[in-house]
Amino acid sequence: MKKVIQPLKGTRDFYPEEMAARVWLYDQLRIVSEAFGYQEYDGPYLESLELYAAKSSEELVQKQSFSFQDRGGDWITLRPELTPSLARMIAQRQAQLVYPLRWWSFGAFWRYERPQKGRTREFFQWNIDLIGVDTPEADAELIAIIAALFRQIGLKPQEAVILVNDRRLTNRQLERLGVPVELRPTAINWIDRRDKMRPEEWDEEGIEIGLTSIQLQGVKEYMGIPDLWQESEELSRVFAALEAMGAKEYVKYDAGIIRGLPYYTGTVFEAFDVSGSVRRAILGGGRYNNLMAAVGGDPLPAVGFAMGDVVISLILQEKGLMPKGSTFNEDNVLVTVFDKQSFLGTLALAAELRKAGIKAVCYPEDSKLSRQFKFADRTGIRLAVVLGPDEQANNLATVKDLRNGNQQTLPRGEAAGYIKKLLESGQAS
Repeated sequence: MKKVIQPLKGTRDFYPEEMAARVWLYDQLRIVSEAFGYQEYDGPYLESLELYAAKSSEELVQKQSFSFQDRGGDWITLRPELTPSLARMIAQRQAQLVYPLRWWSFGAFWRYERPQKGRTREFFQWNIDLIGVDTPEADAELIAIIAALFRQIGLKPQEAVILVNDRRLTNRQLERLGVPVELRPTAINWIDRRDKMRPEEWDEEGIEIGLTSIQLQGVKEYMGIPDLWQESEELSRVFAALEAMGAKEYVKYDAGIIRGLPYYTGTVFEAFDVSGSVRRAILGGGRYNNLMAAVGGDPLPAVGFAMGDVVISLILQEKGLMPKGSTFNEDNVLVTVFDKQSFLGTLALAAELRKAGIKAVCYPEDSKLSRQFKFADRTGIRLAVVLGPDEQANNLATVKDLRNGNQQTLPRGEAAGYIKKLLESGQAS
């Protein structure tokens, strides 16, 4: 038996059924993005490693990127995220663009990670950003977009939550506890790892990075205050804006939300499933005001987030919210081949139907009608058109409903209009 070559570890094959689900998710993202006035864009799959080396975390660059030297000796990488590319693109045309920018994208990304449930090495990601405005209300808009997506795909507030914090509030708490300025970035990264470690390990690491036992206890105490966000003018405005937009029911404050990437400067947020078995973050993002200047542009405020397709797809499948199978053929029509003599007439009729705007599938060989009808049934095609000797002799066509067996013979020139009415009225279903 011949050995079948397997796909690379951490990649996925998209058979038509899986592709239909991916397209469906893309359509939901487009609906929500455009409802808030965002325009679609994209960047290259290959970027200079230098772009990420200066702007992303060391772990992302050194351990997770697919990087290699091209034939000219330059180091390039398959993009592991899009925000640095976005910043580069804006910096290139910064003076010509009209602000604020509202941009969104859905494309492929790569990270060299250990594949497991909810994590692959190749994935698709929704990126959406608001650039040129530095207000809590802009931050709230991005969070409201997440809530709108959850509603769009059927996730209720008791099933999904958006956790929000502000790095400025965290830094003020660290300052109040006497944590030195130079230690705060390390402390923030340590806080970000809290849910990834056992409590005693997290405590030990806090002491190892240089916190005193009093500071460690102080961090744990302030992180347990549920209404600490009220001390932040920025977060108070964020929550007020979310309430005005009808999105607050999905949102909670959480002092443990930090976001590990170094370019975040203010509001940060992550979303989670709280009612199923998927324990990974659905998405994450926040405010990043320094990234444009870091890639050679002028300082420009921005807020955005990214959502991979793997985790959200698992959640939707678990809750029965993902479409099952492909619906591609539901509005297709099978034009059957009655015999060899009618083959050319069949091809011509299929062309006429397509010209009229109907998706027409022509069976590719002379075969028994029963076999052709079976093919239509197995692929989800509802209507078939038969062009037999009698129909050809009298310029007629027979339209058959394969679900209930009803059929209608009518002048060939009227077939397209009749089929359209059946499909539009749903009678074929």
